[in-house]
Amino acid sequence: MSVTGLPFDDFRTLLRDLPGPDSRALVAARERDAQLTKPPGALGRLEEIAFWLAAWTGRPPAVNRPLVAIFAGNHGVTKQGITPFPPAVTQQMVENFAAGGAAINQICVAYDLGLKVFDLALDFPTADITEEPALSERDCAATMAFGMEAIAGGTDLLCVGEMGIGNTTIAAAIHYALYGGTAAEWVGPGTGSEGEMLKRKIAAVEKAVALHRDHLSDPLEVLRRLGGREIAAMAGAILAARMERIPVIIDGYVATAAASILKAANPSALDHCLIGHVSAEPGHLKAIDKLGKTPLLALGMRLGEGTGAALAAGIVKAAAACHSGMATFESAGVANKH
Repeated sequence: MSVTGLPFDDFRTLLRDLPGPDSRALVAARERDAQLTKPPGALGRLEEIAFWLAAWTGRPPAVNRPLVAIFAGNHGVTKQGITPFPPAVTQQMVENFAAGGAAINQICVAYDLGLKVFDLALDFPTADITEEPALSERDCAATMAFGMEAIAGGTDLLCVGEMGIGNTTIAAAIHYALYGGTAAEWVGPGTGSEGEMLKRKIAAVEKAVALHRDHLSDPLEVLRRLGGREIAAMAGAILAARMERIPVIIDGYVATAAASILKAANPSALDHCLIGHVSAEPGHLKAIDKLGKTPLLALGMRLGEGTGAALAAGIVKAAAACHSGMATFESAGVANKH
């Protein structure tokens, strides 16, 4: 623990006093669903998504201002030779997002989603987690606060994604610290680590968690010691969305690591969240199971950049449209069951 304890205090308070769902909006959505021109339950999970939207927005299910927020950070652990790509690629991909040339840009166009990209001090990678904490408590708290600002300007569905060379190593370290098992269970190929490079990646995760083991009972310490700026910012964004009653879709393995921190701090912290997809990264399904969630999609993707969350947003938009746009038995003149 930090000797001051001050920078994290506000976040501990927020995590302790999270707002809950709107029960009246949920009841109203269920009552309308029962009148729609379909057999009860016939839309399966789409119905549950509509109820979830109502419960967390406090109004009839609708998605009017969806936003994909991508947070980009660099990591000192890359000097351990754990990834085939250099950290410079993070900046290059941020420029690609800005130019409209990435996969996420195409998905946002296809589903009419807003997109914001946040460059988190890419010229100043976090410290190497195998040697020292990634961030000071003050820097970690400041980055979480920055992430909270992602929802400024308004949105009613937030998709969180990331970009950062080396960050599947970071995600594996966080999950290993939180859930135990072996490092090898949590470490996957990421952007293409294999053979000796994959062994170095596993060794780096083992070394980092061993180095910080005396401090890992506190989720916020896990975040600052083993995390990265994009992880901290995503945690902040998810938390801010909860305070503002904005539903969230979480992307892949790295975004799930940010969510896992919040869940460890408060078991109800992710009640306003869906997991967009299960990625091809081997530890992701394991992490999702620990969160007690069921992903919306399983497309074998492992790109990051919010792509899985953005695709899932299309499903969420369709769920809201079905709920609000379908006729009732009465309005359509269709005979209901006796």
